[in-house]
Amino acid sequence: MHLTNLIAASLPLFASALPSASSYGNSEPFFYKGFDLSSVKIEEDGGAVYKDTERGNITRPVEDILGDGGMNVVRLRLWVNPKKPYDDGYYESYGLNYTLPLAKRFYDKGYKIYLDYHFSDYWADPSKQATPEEWPTTLKPLASTLRNYVSSTLKSFKEAGVDLSIVSLGNEIRHGMLWPYGYVDVDTAPTSARIANFSDFAYLWSAARNGVRDAVAEGVPKPQVMIHIDDGWNLTLQENWFGALTGTGKVSTSDWDIFGFSFYPFYGTAATLANLKTSLNTLAKKYGKPLHVVETDWPDICNGTDAPALSEPSIPISVSGQTEWVHDIVDVVKQVPGGLGQGVNYWEPAWLNNTGLGSACEDTILFSADWSHWPNVTGFSRASTNMFKGV
Repeated sequence: MHLTNLIAASLPLFASALPSASSYGNSEPFFYKGFDLSSVKIEEDGGAVYKDTERGNITRPVEDILGDGGMNVVRLRLWVNPKKPYDDGYYESYGLNYTLPLAKRFYDKGYKIYLDYHFSDYWADPSKQATPEEWPTTLKPLASTLRNYVSSTLKSFKEAGVDLSIVSLGNEIRHGMLWPYGYVDVDTAPTSARIANFSDFAYLWSAARNGVRDAVAEGVPKPQVMIHIDDGWNLTLQENWFGALTGTGKVSTSDWDIFGFSFYPFYGTAATLANLKTSLNTLAKKYGKPLHVVETDWPDICNGTDAPALSEPSIPISVSGQTEWVHDIVDVVKQVPGGLGQGVNYWEPAWLNNTGLGSACEDTILFSADWSHWPNVTGFSRASTNMFKGV
């Protein structure tokens, strides 16, 4: 599971320095309204079907149901070489041979594609960022392999006829990536020691960024490059993290296009909408770059013995609460100065056999899972599948 947080250092701290929406070529910038659908094919291959309750419970592709509800972008994760022994092979998915056809399916239906590189054979998040098993174990060869991997995978998407709108170079990289070589501790003090701690990670991230440049030089349409951190509400974390990254001199603010944040209500009562607003507005004024909330969820059921305290207790734990939570996030994002709040993504709404989505709540997805014909499962769409309609 995940969360978000981001940071930076450079550019004036006053709103007049921000680019206006018109500087993006339109009266209003495109607003990304999306879902992470990485596990949909795993579900379908296991016999899952999705029913549209607003159309008399007819069976429909999940993207058609969510598209009717306002979705315009699909987020997909990419692992390097997923294999056993991880989870007895359950997650022998999310590699290129799995993710690319799924991206093609959604792209051909008109959805923008946001590719989320994990740079691991398995889940990558703040608690784990394992280097792929077959990759080098010294820094410079590892950086070279990373650069070539990014370039070659981007070219594979182009060859398949998929133009990627966004690529995130790493997933929730608060503690860096490609451990132990790219591990960072953002709490290192003083500032000079924190910057030194970020040096090898910055070298690796820069190699990934150069992989994007290499692919673009060979004809791949240029995607927007994102840095994705957890705990988007935590401004101190964000300022320290991005200050250390750019302080190394190996990554400049011009090297990424978008800030991406995770923002979940389960993992700390400080994850409030007010704190998110402060973080986003401060970063927008400081950096003048677009910001997205790229992962979030809200529970429909959360009453077990381990149920966490939610960060916005006034929002009901219900289907209507799922929509209210996301609408409130959209409002915060859209109110970022200069039109720089430009996207919100809900994480894995259709994962029928993982309804808690890593949280201690029982159900945070947007479909009701019916197991009466086990081992097959049917997902009936909830009203919250329309959360992006009209926003």
